[in-house]
Amino acid sequence: MDQNYLYKNPIIEQRADPWIYKHVDGYYYFTASVPEYDRIELRRSATIQGLESAEPVIVWRKYDTGPMSANIWAPEIHFIDGAWYIYFAAARTTETNEGLFDHRMFVLETKSANPLEGEWVEKGQIKAKWESFSLDATTFEHNGERYLVWPQKDPNIKGNSNLYISKMSNPWTLSGEQVMITTPEYDWEKIGYLVNEGPAVLNRNGKIIITFSASATDHHYCMGLLYASDSADLLNPESWTKLPEPVFKTSENMGQYGPGHNSFTVSEDGSKDIIVYHARNYKEIEGNPLYDPNRHTRAQEFTWGEDGLPIFGEPVADSKQLIK
Repeated sequence: MDQNYLYKNPIIEQRADPWIYKHVDGYYYFTASVPEYDRIELRRSATIQGLESAEPVIVWRKYDTGPMSANIWAPEIHFIDGAWYIYFAAARTTETNEGLFDHRMFVLETKSANPLEGEWVEKGQIKAKWESFSLDATTFEHNGERYLVWPQKDPNIKGNSNLYISKMSNPWTLSGEQVMITTPEYDWEKIGYLVNEGPAVLNRNGKIIITFSASATDHHYCMGLLYASDSADLLNPESWTKLPEPVFKTSENMGQYGPGHNSFTVSEDGSKDIIVYHARNYKEIEGNPLYDPNRHTRAQEFTWGEDGLPIFGEPVADSKQLIK
């Protein structure tokens, strides 16, 4: 079988913004946006394919009112210094509904060995320098420093979101300078909306590599990539180079539309790098794409080029299409 068909796709239906993390205990931990946008679920399995049938555990629900009461988006689970953290975005309900898409970033913590069994504590909002639309926070450690990368709207820049980076003093607090490292500038980043969002980080081949998603969440949604030397000052915008073309996009041939908002993990034996992402298997959408539930979680192998950057190829077809 072709190397791209390690997994039967989709892995999990109707789960967008998928995040899979393989822990030292051998389990894969999974979370994603649910179609109702009202809760955070976790699953775990000894295999990626097994996540499909793993029982989801609800670890947090939105409030009826207040700043965490609407559109719970894109949770990520991380293990940091002996504790588990979930990063997510939430909006607020108001009488006029103007807060439904005015998201902020929040953090949950548990010190339980098994995060599916732990009591999750709200650590509060990640406070950035603007009180403005922000979401999709991800975190990584490099050279003893913890960083956050996240999309946010700068009130002084036209568009919806740019990507920023900052150091952290703890897993829920930014410290020091907050620097923009990419803004939508190419045509493929500005279809429908001017969006850079959904960052995911790889530290490989002497580079800090960040993938991100761009444009509206229909078939125009795609992934871009920027990178910096791992010896560079990551808080210097000049350290970052953005590729001029998308690195992962709709494939009419494979019947996959709008791939994006990815994460990274490794195969069960640790030998292969795996990209996890969502896509739809049809192009035409009725109404707002955000309320079309059929962005499915998918996983496939990716390889590396001689330049030290990942090669994603194209999203593979649904497994049922591959059965002869």
